Amino acid sequence: MTRNKKLGYALGATAVLAASWLAVRSQTRRVEEHHPPRGNFITVDGVRLHYLEQGDGPVLLLLHGNGVTAEDYRNAGLLERLARTRRVIAFDRPGFGYSERPRGTVWTPAAQARLLAGALAQLGVERAVVLAHSWGTLVALAMAQQQPQLVAGLVLASGYYYPSVRLDVLTATPAIPILGDLMRYTVSPLASRLLWPLVIRRAFHPQPVADSFRRYPKWMSLRPGQLRAEAAETAMMIPGAAALKQHYPALRMPVEIIAGDGDKIAGAGHNSARLHEDIAHSALTIVPGAGHMIQHGFQEGLVQAVQRVEQAAALRLGDHDIDSQLLQPAGARADARLHPRGDTVGF
Repeated sequence: MTRNKKLGYALGATAVLAASWLAVRSQTRRVEEHHPPRGNFITVDGVRLHYLEQGDGPVLLLLHGNGVTAEDYRNAGLLERLARTRRVIAFDRPGFGYSERPRGTVWTPAAQARLLAGALAQLGVERAVVLAHSWGTLVALAMAQQQPQLVAGLVLASGYYYPSVRLDVLTATPAIPILGDLMRYTVSPLASRLLWPLVIRRAFHPQPVADSFRRYPKWMSLRPGQLRAEAAETAMMIPGAAALKQHYPALRMPVEIIAGDGDKIAGAGHNSARLHEDIAHSALTIVPGAGHMIQHGFQEGLVQAVQRVEQAAALRLGDHDIDSQLLQPAGARADARLHPRGDTVGF
């Protein structure tokens, strides 16, 4: 290859990166202008967190999964529905939405749990039920393990609880220093935008993409800062689950586990059914024909699960074991036939 050709390729690549950077910057500014923060901010240990808060009564903490923000619960209609009789708090987890994610910390589920527990303390919360979805379930479980006096009960939806071989760790490039920084400000957001429809269809499979999710502004998830958080959490899924699994049997608070039998992101057989076995007093609900994004198609079921956990938590005294019959919903198929599915995409 001649020197002129090499120079030409270099200039061409530079032009592509520059054009990509301009496009990403434009889209990031536009989505943040059209979708500014709708909640409040709190600073904990030097980290500024954005959160939504609505309602009065017993506290319910909502933790979102990887790839979205706390607004996902509002779009699904759950935040408003649950806030009718509760004080509902939904954080943008570190790096998502408008919350910071400092580089100096490895944001494991345990680290996030400590940070969010500190935020709850600043907000005057001494006891809360936690409803978590997908990656957020790891944070919820870590918080329950660290501070059982804080976590009154758990509702875990579409969670990933046990290590497995996952191909999506190969997509964690935006979390790599220098190279990842270059990519997430240029080509990675544009490539992710092209793949967005496929990823979302897979997340909802076997159901169609819910209209409630279509309200979510996709470029909020494609901004460079959030891409770094998403990639880091994709890489953290396996070690995060591995670090927590030994603690599951020791949990004593009420626990409801909910999953769709068609979930291709976190197969119910490998994850939810196994967790149900490890937490003897838990209740397991497998929703026929549902996929990973269960919060957009099983809202009333999640509301009822929260109610059952609240009732069981109110009846719980000291360290007495929970009667699983208090949690088991009528007609629930805790022994439903489950097929382990490939866990290939983090969401």
